[in-house]
Amino acid sequence: MSLSPENEPLITQKPPLERRKVQIGTLVNNTTEMARSERESGSAVTIYLMPDSGLFSLTGEVAVVIGGGGVLAGAMAEGLAQAGAKVAVAGRTRANADARAKAIVEQGGEAIGIQCDATQKADVQKALDTTLERFHQVDILINAAGVNSATPFFEIGEEEWHRILDIDLKSVFLACQIFGKAMVDAGRGGSIVNITSVSSGPPLSKVFTYGVAKAGVNQITQFLARELAPHRIRVNAILPGFFPAEQNRKVLTADRVASIIAHTPMNRFGEASELVGAAVYLASRRASSFVTGTILRVDGGFTAMTI
Repeated sequence: MSLSPENEPLITQKPPLERRKVQIGTLVNNTTEMARSERESGSAVTIYLMPDSGLFSLTGEVAVVIGGGGVLAGAMAEGLAQAGAKVAVAGRTRANADARAKAIVEQGGEAIGIQCDATQKADVQKALDTTLERFHQVDILINAAGVNSATPFFEIGEEEWHRILDIDLKSVFLACQIFGKAMVDAGRGGSIVNITSVSSGPPLSKVFTYGVAKAGVNQITQFLARELAPHRIRVNAILPGFFPAEQNRKVLTADRVASIIAHTPMNRFGEASELVGAAVYLASRRASSFVTGTILRVDGGFTAMTI
């Protein structure tokens, strides 16, 4: 299979596989397979995806994952595809978006890669137009563009402040406005899932601007839950705990890692595949049909304790 020309999204499809290897947390026969404890041996947990036409099926749905070229959002994009959705992977870097779309296709799904600067309205509109041109509808939107910084408060410049707010907050506003309006106009309902953070409140140390932006994401989520409910569009957020990814590696010093683990009852970081179940659940019309305005924590218990 060859990649598409520079100005065209990657698109291709393979027949669904009856059995294929997937990661932890994939839905199997309408249930969620619990990960077996194989961490000590260092071996990856492998289960098998079976055709699912039940509670968590996304067959016939089209999902757009903004930030899907990244580690966490990319895992969610693959999980949505494994549940049956066609997926448009929108990423700031075209190569990363295409690579994730290609991975989905190689697993038996259908996907396209779209270059999209989520802070630019014209790019977000183009992502919608491209998705509609290829798949003719949009049912699910995942807002997962993100950037972080550990700059001390008194050293934060206006440029950094605006950059982080643009990527982490403005992108959510623009995508909800553009894709949300398309969902309203289509009249089929749908699901918007925003990715927030444990830093959204109460605030975490060292990541001031990021925390402000993610608190804003919570506000957008709950405001739009009410605004869009009459149109059968559910708006929720996933609140991940600590998942090592490119955007936060510089923040995770040895002392900070020790503090995080000590405060996490499950005594470890999360893995990208462990966000898939929450994403599929909130995307599913059946599984979360009466769920909107919810901020779903996937944090290993981090926010469940104080001391």
